[in-house]
Amino acid sequence: MRYARWLYISLLLGLASLPARADFRVFACEPEWTVLAQQLMPDAQLTTATSYLQDPHYIEARPSLISAVRTADLVVCTGASLEAGWLPTLLQRAANPGVQPGKPGLFYAADHARLHVPHDHVDRSMGDVHPEGNPHMHLAPDELPKVARALAERMGDLRPEAAADIMARYIKWRGQWNQMRANWQRQAAELQGHSVIIQHTNFSYLLRWLGVEATIDLEPKPGLPPSSSHLSKLLTEPGLASADVILIASHQNPKPAEWLAQRTRKPVIVVPGTVTNEPPTDTLAGLISTIINHLEEQITEASDGSL
Repeated sequence: MRYARWLYISLLLGLASLPARADFRVFACEPEWTVLAQQLMPDAQLTTATSYLQDPHYIEARPSLISAVRTADLVVCTGASLEAGWLPTLLQRAANPGVQPGKPGLFYAADHARLHVPHDHVDRSMGDVHPEGNPHMHLAPDELPKVARALAERMGDLRPEAAADIMARYIKWRGQWNQMRANWQRQAAELQGHSVIIQHTNFSYLLRWLGVEATIDLEPKPGLPPSSSHLSKLLTEPGLASADVILIASHQNPKPAEWLAQRTRKPVIVVPGTVTNEPPTDTLAGLISTIINHLEEQITEASDGSL
């Protein structure tokens, strides 16, 4: 009896020490969804189509990406037409029936968030405008928990045997997110009423949440590179004098921001537009904290007249 009991305990311990099965494959269009999926299902196999140094609007449908989609159990993308230039090609060439539009294996984060500035009518003359609204909602402190919960539920539907564990990880993530959001709210009190110059709408959700106004856009139209004539016109914009800093993402060309900074003596903040592989910006919470900290530091210095 003692031997049998020892054998049973040894078997349980041996099973517990085995590595978790990595038979669930997730293809993420952007890094933010990779890290979110990893936090919910850490044993999943993850493939990311883009990096923080790339513009997610413009990606080549490479054979390696097609292969990853072909074997994916779940494809997680932003949606709202952000990947309209390349994702349909990937899905078509991969020919994976489980991740096609309308199937449970295709998850669009934007479907589970409230998007800013939707448009009833969009045409090419408006630039890179999305009819569904601004798709860059991964930095929205109030919207991310909705996306995370929906993603946890979708993963649980696809892997019912792991659904309870996935939901438990979501609950833990949500608790940590709420704590960080309380810190961000305290910092927001110092930033409200200030204004910044941006390039594109990458940070619009976070800026609006902080109470910081984006008074000037370096782009003449969404998605169009700043031209010399447009930049020259910005020097006469009424809101230029009141803007504290110029905020751009790492994947954007820094020259327009530097040109304007040389003529206005306004500091340029360059931060990742999405998560990276290095801390502290390797999580969405860490990325938001980094952006807010940079804004707080530079705006405080500008307000004190030390710049």
